[in-house]
Amino acid sequence: MERLSIKTSRRNEVVDITDEVQKIVERTKSSEGICVVFVPHTTAAVTINENADPSVRRDILAHLGKLVPESGPYTHREGNSDAHIKAAVLGPSVTLLVEGGRLVLGTWQGIYFCEFDGPRQRGVWVQLIPGAD
Repeated sequence: MERLSIKTSRRNEVVDITDEVQKIVERTKSSEGICVVFVPHTTAAVTINENADPSVRRDILAHLGKLVPESGPYTHREGNSDAHIKAAVLGPSVTLLVEGGRLVLGTWQGIYFCEFDGPRQRGVWVQLIPGAD
């Protein structure tokens, strides 16, 4: 298992981590298996989405902001209830297949770390489960 360190610069941010996860896969030298990407934070998430057009990331943040506004009738006293809800909607992990030593992603797909309570220093855990090579 390896840990990626991510430093975010805004309260809400979507960071492409595809290349970093692929490098971990390559270091393990497993040609087949499963890759689990896990975010151990309650105000951050990870997702797979389009990585060709950066406007998709902006749209995701804009519409999550409309669905779950920063201020609202929340009872959580830390002032980051929206971040907890957004993270719960997207989730803390994704599971990908590995084939031929490469992540199996669609043509337009990328892996994204989603920050909802930044800026912060964050960790992302990547675990490779080898297949029967």
